Amino acid sequence: MDGDLAAFRAEVRDWLAAHLTGEFAPLVGAGGPGREHELTELRVAWERELGAAGWIGLGWPVADGGRGADIARQVVFFEEYARAGGPGRLSHIGEYLLAPTLVAYGTPEQRRRFLPPIARAQELWCQGYSEPEAGSDLASVRTTAVRDGDTWRITGQKVWTSLAHIAQWCFVLARTDPSASRHRGLSYLLVPMDQPGIEVRPIVQLTGTSEFNEVFFDGAVTAAANIVGAPGDGWRVAIGTLGFERGVATLGQQVGFARELDAVIAAARADGRLADPVHYDRLVDAWIGLRVLRYHALRTLGESAGANASVAKLLWANWHQRLGELAVDEPGAMLAEGEPYALSDAQRLFLFTRADTIYGGSNEIQRGIVADALLGKVGRR
Repeated sequence: MDGDLAAFRAEVRDWLAAHLTGEFAPLVGAGGPGREHELTELRVAWERELGAAGWIGLGWPVADGGRGADIARQVVFFEEYARAGGPGRLSHIGEYLLAPTLVAYGTPEQRRRFLPPIARAQELWCQGYSEPEAGSDLASVRTTAVRDGDTWRITGQKVWTSLAHIAQWCFVLARTDPSASRHRGLSYLLVPMDQPGIEVRPIVQLTGTSEFNEVFFDGAVTAAANIVGAPGDGWRVAIGTLGFERGVATLGQQVGFARELDAVIAAARADGRLADPVHYDRLVDAWIGLRVLRYHALRTLGESAGANASVAKLLWANWHQRLGELAVDEPGAMLAEGEPYALSDAQRLFLFTRADTIYGGSNEIQRGIVADALLGKVGRR
């Protein structure tokens, strides 16, 4: 490791050690998938603490308010954040999905308006893609947006919208030209959430908590300038966002995975299951699998979305689901200990991960993308 990178690692480690204390001490290990309901207000304050120290937007260009950190330094930050038990991030949709999209496709005015509040964690974002009839088949969205003078008027429904109940903004994929073909009539709009034309309804999950939501748009408005790319160019922009979602952001996701795996291993050690060679082998496989996720993410960073992104989704979704099964692999693991019958961490992990192979593009869709890419290469030989 070069000296500058080692110094950066020490900087990150020291800052986290100094700040995940006092009022923020309860956040160690909190939040993340299946646990987004935990300590929300304190985690918002934590995001602002990160922003004030310049840790949000680490990899953004300096001209756009970031540090311009290279991939190696971004990886170091994720590693040290995981080791410190940093809480699940609430600003990740804005920081890792929307911000890179604006850098790549947005106007200078859009970058000046939206990036600074993301970097300070003053505005949180959610993603308005999936609909009841358009999940993995994203091009089938029915939510419409009609130009009305200096605004767009949006009508429709989105579903499985993470963090919509606390977000100030949502990037919405909507149909703006119903006469165009499926992929060509879409636009990518930035929509404020706090307005009369938007209703957010929590979806109660198997875990009993609600981190996903339905979002209803009934003539909701946003400024005409809040369109990323040209009208009808939304598919290209939306696919670009998905590429960022499965890029550097994947390393951030693995922060939570590492913490969950550590908890499963600690539980197995505490109850003696490490002495069972079959269970021990499964834990070793999980440890190896997490490193496969990491190395695939590192190997494909900077590449365009497509088959590699689909491979990444297949890898982590199936790995995470198996981890959930491993967490409850003992007699009575799915029984409540008694009143008030709250779920244990292991039970919550198991129940939440049942959806991993469906949301964000089901396994069937991802395998189809990979197959198309491979067969296309074969056909060109």
